[in-house]
Amino acid sequence: MTFKKDRLRRTMMFVPGNNPGMIKDAGIFGADSIMFDLEDSVSLAEKDAARDLVSQALTTVDYGDVELVVRTNGLDTPYFKDDVKAMVKSGIDVIRLPKTENAEMIHETEELIAAAEAEFDIPVGTTHVMAAIESAEGVLNVASIAKASKRMIGIALSAEDYTTDLQTHRYPDGKELEFARNMIINAARAAGIAAFDTVYTDVDNTAGLIAETEYIHELGYDGKSVINPRQISVINDVFAPTEAAIKQARNVIAAIERAHQAGSGVIAMNGQMVDRPVVMRAQRVMKLAKASGLVDKEGHYIGK
Repeated sequence: MTFKKDRLRRTMMFVPGNNPGMIKDAGIFGADSIMFDLEDSVSLAEKDAARDLVSQALTTVDYGDVELVVRTNGLDTPYFKDDVKAMVKSGIDVIRLPKTENAEMIHETEELIAAAEAEFDIPVGTTHVMAAIESAEGVLNVASIAKASKRMIGIALSAEDYTTDLQTHRYPDGKELEFARNMIINAARAAGIAAFDTVYTDVDNTAGLIAETEYIHELGYDGKSVINPRQISVINDVFAPTEAAIKQARNVIAAIERAHQAGSGVIAMNGQMVDRPVVMRAQRVMKLAKASGLVDKEGHYIGK
């Protein structure tokens, strides 16, 4: 697939790296990104086997246009270097570094990636990076982490480790995560990269998942990590634009086309200038509408 740094990332589905069935079928569930996990879901005795299994899948399974991510073992483990080398060789799109606490950890990861790209004759910069923020120190350093590398495509909150570090736990209203969520979204936007919210672990509580997704959507997050395929359509529906938003966006896009045809750099609609933030918002709305199946090829609203 052709890598797109600004692609939609509403859902990033965790897939255990030691589960052949889930690895093989991961592309059929409709997630924007698949994240193969070599860390927490894999026991110490299975680390090497899981790495080999994911590597084989990356080179033999056609996942289509889905973004492929791997969560390696931590930088402080004996598995990290082998994980990075094997994943780069196999053509992974993004390496997700767990327990990221400072920019130096990203720099070290980037050096290993660059060395692997050189060894396997892969163009420099092909492999991208994202950081999982899982501690108080990581949250306080998130601005520098987000800007640590040109390879960075996003930062993600991992709530279980973070709340443990805070000496608290998860609450239904999510107030314990407010500071971290706001720090992460602001750091991501300042760096021009994506922001991912943490997983919602109660897979049978659809109402709770909707409420939490609506909240992080209001904050500006690009999407959420998911642990069950059933959560994907629920989250995607929250991110789907309304009919009114789609029609407004289509009008903006039409105004852009008229300006281009007239050779004008000034975009106007209903006698008023359309500034860049409005244009960018309209383009994202149409991208979401197409991904949600709400418009036809010409961009006309068709609903579901």
